[in-house]
Amino acid sequence: MQAEPVLPLLDIAGLSVAFANDRGDDFTAVRGLDLVVAEGETLAVVGESGSGKSVTAMAVTRLIDNAGGRITGGTIRFRDRSGAVRDLAREPAADMRRLRGPEIAMVFQEPMTSLNPVLTVGDQIAEAIELHQRLSHQAAREEARRMLERVRIPEAARQLDRYPFQLSGGMRQRVMIAMALSCRPRMLIADEPTTALDVTVQAQVLRLMRELQREFGMAMIFITHDMGVVAEIADRVLVMRAGEKVEEGDVFAIFERPAAPYTRALLAAVPALGSLAHESLPRAFPENGRDLPPQDTVREGGPPVLEVQDLTTRFDVASGWFTRNKARIHAVEHVSLEVRPGETLGLVGESGCGKSSTGRSVIRLEQPQAGAIRFEGSDVSVLRGDAEARLRRGVQYVFQDPFASLDPRLTVGFSIAEPITTNRLLSGPAVEARVGELLRQVGLPPEHGRRYPHELSGGQRQRVCIARALASEPRLIIADEAVAALDVSIRAQVVNLLMALQRERGLAFLFISHDMAVVERIAHRVAVMYLGQIVEIGPRQAVMIDPQHAYTRRLLAAVPVPDPRQRGHERGLDDSEVPSPLRRLDDPPQVAPLVQVGPDHYVARHHVGGLY
Repeated sequence: MQAEPVLPLLDIAGLSVAFANDRGDDFTAVRGLDLVVAEGETLAVVGESGSGKSVTAMAVTRLIDNAGGRITGGTIRFRDRSGAVRDLAREPAADMRRLRGPEIAMVFQEPMTSLNPVLTVGDQIAEAIELHQRLSHQAAREEARRMLERVRIPEAARQLDRYPFQLSGGMRQRVMIAMALSCRPRMLIADEPTTALDVTVQAQVLRLMRELQREFGMAMIFITHDMGVVAEIADRVLVMRAGEKVEEGDVFAIFERPAAPYTRALLAAVPALGSLAHESLPRAFPENGRDLPPQDTVREGGPPVLEVQDLTTRFDVASGWFTRNKARIHAVEHVSLEVRPGETLGLVGESGCGKSSTGRSVIRLEQPQAGAIRFEGSDVSVLRGDAEARLRRGVQYVFQDPFASLDPRLTVGFSIAEPITTNRLLSGPAVEARVGELLRQVGLPPEHGRRYPHELSGGQRQRVCIARALASEPRLIIADEAVAALDVSIRAQVVNLLMALQRERGLAFLFISHDMAVVERIAHRVAVMYLGQIVEIGPRQAVMIDPQHAYTRRLLAAVPVPDPRQRGHERGLDDSEVPSPLRRLDDPPQVAPLVQVGPDHYVARHHVGGLY
């Protein structure tokens, strides 16, 4: 007698999800989707923004009911602990609330918006345990402590009483994982859980999720747009585009023999670290299947556009009845660097290392305590009036979040025109013509100037910010994590755009990033920051191929490799936490002098927080 086949844990057939728009008709976000997840399996759902990945996850958990969407067709069959198969698309809301937690849990992309800012992390985890496991508050708190230890949060008992804002991004994401796993779910849905994390923290979180998956024997749907992350964690891959399934298969088959042109395009857009190992100059991403020439734009012999010497920026932390200074954040400690005309200097490191504080200090958004900053030979600390206005015009800043950088009440054309009129570069109809020209330069049609920021995608908004930065005809652009939150293909387009503008205009860039693979593509030289100090600086090829500092090697080792046969657990990643830059007032950090180890290549040699 033949045994009955075992049904999969999750079987979605013909799923369609729609949202009502302002015009009263429906917008279909997911159309006729089929997917299957077996017990203990990891299915990666990949695609760019708007492909329907997150909408699919929201439909499975039925959180879509609270997000303005509705399931218009198909079935979502889920096998619960008792073995009963339930159609989640038609499950009553009260029953779904009982399923969320013990059966299906979800980890969202941004933990700061998912955690309650007025409750301690211990109370938030304990609340979920009390609700679903019927434990006393004290027993739930003890279980919360054990879960924090499981996700490798140091001093778990002390962290229970801390609030989300007191934890780093990586710590908050681990708290979210601990909360999701506290009820031992049979399936975990992780929606872009590592997108905003540094590469080292991302590597730690991915390894942690794999270990916990094996320990709990749970299935996982991992939603991402990063094919490097897919290679690290997936058993099978489902590729989505415009709400439909494009391709599905084993992770090795998808990476080695992608059938769909869209899948091949996604893989081609992934910056593979080491792809330029034998080239001394950076090179843009391939376009339309052809390689672009090396970026030989540095003008030798002339004075640097930007010189920074012994820059020091610190922030005092006050507490107590009389708000006395109790500690100090050493954000930037005696940093020296220069950027030459036509050059891109990549400034890399993890969150909290001082990269952004360095960039913000250069344009006086932060007030440094010491050091000299010279732009085209002029000391910016003593500039006033017209001289300061010339600095503002000559140095432009592109921030990570374009939506927060643009005024939502103004059209993008008005935002781009503002620096033109403020600096009196043009007037009258010439301004509108210039705005149209700038939009075309960044790959947008001039009619987009009449749109508002919310009417554009994330990649389009970032292009608008670049157009606005170009409007004042700068000589130096500081790009602060300007491509960190973009889809891989959009990221490649924006990087290529910046490099094309550099070739046409001779622009210099201070490119701040934690993504070493992108930096390898765009930078002529690289400076690595650790706890406010530069620990290695030199030509891109020397730093990437022959890193001399242990922290540089740690950053490079943590970059996801877009090859499932080279997963991180086989590369010996460092899971240790980076120390905090917060120190007592009487405990200033030791500053490492840089020692030359090669042509234009310098490294800090003394012992720093366990790194040499």
